[in-house]
Amino acid sequence: MSKQDVKDENKNIEGDPLIKSRIKERQRQMAQQRMMSEVPTADVVITNPTHYSIALKYDEDKADAPFVVAMGVDYVALKIREVAKANDVVRVENRKLARGLYYATEIGDTIPEDFFQQVAEVLAYVYKLEKRAK
Repeated sequence: MSKQDVKDENKNIEGDPLIKSRIKERQRQMAQQRMMSEVPTADVVITNPTHYSIALKYDEDKADAPFVVAMGVDYVALKIREVAKANDVVRVENRKLARGLYYATEIGDTIPEDFFQQVAEVLAYVYKLEKRAK
């Protein structure tokens, strides 16, 4: 078998790499759109001013602890902050908490026990702000 025959056989077995990359890119775009559509329902967006954004929601019916509805770095973080601002979702700057949650959780996960105290303080602050606004 020549080198070209091996390449052609590999394409036939695994699929064309160009098509596979386009499919993966489309899947990433769809996942990001779903994530961004969840940001307006969040209770708070915790940010590191420029790099990280984590949107949290607390719903007693769905989970015992707050859960992550969206998260991102750099450009995605900026988009999360923009969507949050447009929908009047409270944004709180907390560098350590934003970084910690980013590395410890995935979208849809409840927050780990290690972060309960910090997140509870943030949510208490947010609920206090919302109560004043009413």
